Amino acid sequence: MENYDSSSAGVAAGIMAIFAAMLIPILIIAVITIVGKWKVYEKAGKPGWAAIIPVYTWIVMLEIVGKPIWWIFLFFIPCVNIIFMIWTINLLSKSYGQSEGFTVGLVLLGFVFYPILGFGSYQYLGPSAAEAGGMKPRDPFGPTNYQDPNPPQV
Repeated sequence: MENYDSSSAGVAAGIMAIFAAMLIPILIIAVITIVGKWKVYEKAGKPGWAAIIPVYTWIVMLEIVGKPIWWIFLFFIPCVNIIFMIWTINLLSKSYGQSEGFTVGLVLLGFVFYPILGFGSYQYLGPSAAEAGGMKPRDPFGPTNYQDPNPPQV
């Protein structure tokens, strides 16, 4: 029979205490992010509970931004997934009328910016992708019939 000294039990207890101390803030941040995403999805007319289903959350995000569903496969390719996830998050911020600066906030501080987007006064403007169901990109100047004041002389 092996003898265990009391110091190994103390080390194990210390490691578990450090793990618990790190786990609690991580869970709090995860809950805040999920609640924020829930509200973002509801504003876009999608089910809020989709924010808690791991792969389905990205499928709903693709529907919100107007990208094809097959993009979900790109999220599973290493290195490519980082680019396409950031691109999708950028399109999400554009769908709510925000700039690239807001995209940086969503990527780096999602636990702050998703609740801002979800609980703030931001309105869902529709899919930002030009390929979304044949929709044209939003014209920033409105529906004007612009005529060139100096047409070319023939």
